[in-house]
Amino acid sequence: MALKYLAEQTGGSAHSAKDIAEAYHIPPQLLAKILQTLAKAGLLVSHAGTNGGYALSRAATEITAFEVIRAIDGPLFITSCITIHGACDLTSTCTIKEPLRKVNDSIKDLLSGIHIADLIEADGEQVGAGAPVGGGLVSIAL
Repeated sequence: MALKYLAEQTGGSAHSAKDIAEAYHIPPQLLAKILQTLAKAGLLVSHAGTNGGYALSRAATEITAFEVIRAIDGPLFITSCITIHGACDLTSTCTIKEPLRKVNDSIKDLLSGIHIADLIEADGEQVGAGAPVGGGLVSIAL
């Protein structure tokens, strides 16, 4: 939602976390942490000072939903055949690793095909603006 908000603003100027939080009724402290995470991931640029705030680091047509989710939640996998202890003990006999890899690849491809610009309605109407946020971190970031 924050990236969508920034994409809808004209001129590419920076907008404060407070402005975004007020537009979507998001707790400001939560949003500030998310925006910092997205800036560290290179999806946003942070501008300090009285006219500071956040702006998209690239065009909204170039930032994908997959990048946003990965920045906030880390790697997106249904399951991982690699653990902190190395490869799973069942790797050599596992019969579901290939189907799960295909599902993971499909999800990645789908989310990689959705760009922040796709979330903006053609008429510029802000869907959900003014409504309380009920989703998780990913919905707030998008």
